[in-house]
Amino acid sequence: MERLRHDDPSQIGPYATLARLDAESAGRTVPERRYLARGGDGERTVLLCVPPVGADPSRWAIEAEGARRLSVPGFLNVSEVGGSAGFPWYAAPYTPALPLPEALAAYGGPLPEDTVRRLGAGLAQGLAAAHAQGVTHAGLSPAAVLVTPGGPLLTCFGAARAGLAGLDPGCLAPEQASGAAAWTPAADLFALGAVLAYAATGYTVPEQSELPAGLRRLVGACLARDPADRPGSAQELLRELAVPAEATGRTGPARQAGPAAAVSPAGGTAARDPRLPATAGFDLAAHSLPAARVPAPASPPLPAAHVPGPTSPSLPAAHVPGPTSPSLPAAHVPGPASPSPPTATVLDHAAPPPLPGRVVAALASQSAALLAAELPVPQQAFAATQKVR
Repeated sequence: MERLRHDDPSQIGPYATLARLDAESAGRTVPERRYLARGGDGERTVLLCVPPVGADPSRWAIEAEGARRLSVPGFLNVSEVGGSAGFPWYAAPYTPALPLPEALAAYGGPLPEDTVRRLGAGLAQGLAAAHAQGVTHAGLSPAAVLVTPGGPLLTCFGAARAGLAGLDPGCLAPEQASGAAAWTPAADLFALGAVLAYAATGYTVPEQSELPAGLRRLVGACLARDPADRPGSAQELLRELAVPAEATGRTGPARQAGPAAAVSPAGGTAARDPRLPATAGFDLAAHSLPAARVPAPASPPLPAAHVPGPTSPSLPAAHVPGPTSPSLPAAHVPGPASPSPPTATVLDHAAPPPLPGRVVAALASQSAALLAAELPVPQQAFAATQKVR
């Protein structure tokens, strides 16, 4: 989450922009401009997306409308599309979320293998549901994955179909790079393999030896140059991700067409930002924020804030372990009447991935900063008042 820049719009449709979702350094690998914004009544906080600079707004708007019509678990729930032909936008209800590159930056490096498996299972489940409806995502990349307390969300729907700049070249399947007319489910699986490689190593096209042994075969199969050598379906990949490698005994090297054989030697790299400190958190199960009346977001990195008190009844304090605790399940701080949720097992692919403590702290920091964000004074209302006088 970043401060707005001087060239960012202060108002998009009925929403006042509060902050950027993506770090400035990630601008070249994000096929959309994404903002955290709030309605003029102060009651709704949303994720607001607009086309990147230089994109064809009409093609972007077609994919945005397609995303609004979708009803696929694991895809961002686009609730509203608006704007003009030259400046379209879409909005989705806000939930605490970090783009995958920011999650790696908060953690301080690649994620643990178990977290990567659960993250991949959530993404594969969403792709399986979409493919069953005859829909391909065609925009999967590290920046398109939002890490949330309830599991990953897929954004940037149709970015490749719209020809948008910012799609990580390491996520582009060879057949698409050669000019294939249609984006296929096999191309989605290639992109998912690149995302898993990124989560596990910090690169979309890593060396085979950089991958954890338990993921080499799976990632290598996804990144096979020949679509026929990739997993047969997202559902098949989901089943394999849900079972730890030691349970299957298949921990050998990846296929010959593994990560090193991917289309682009450049690949993506993880943001090397300083890790965020582990601090007090909040109830990450709360997916909405009330209106707030405090100054605009502070400059990055945003420290986690302890928000509870008389003015913030919905955000109880939560303890987030420091660097000595390598992982933490998705935070949920139930009240007296709410039983503690059961711990997820590796085979329970439907459960949210266990988020490391520093990632939870970064999510808490983001939500606390938005809770404190004040809407800018509406200049149009002021002008109208002056005219009446």
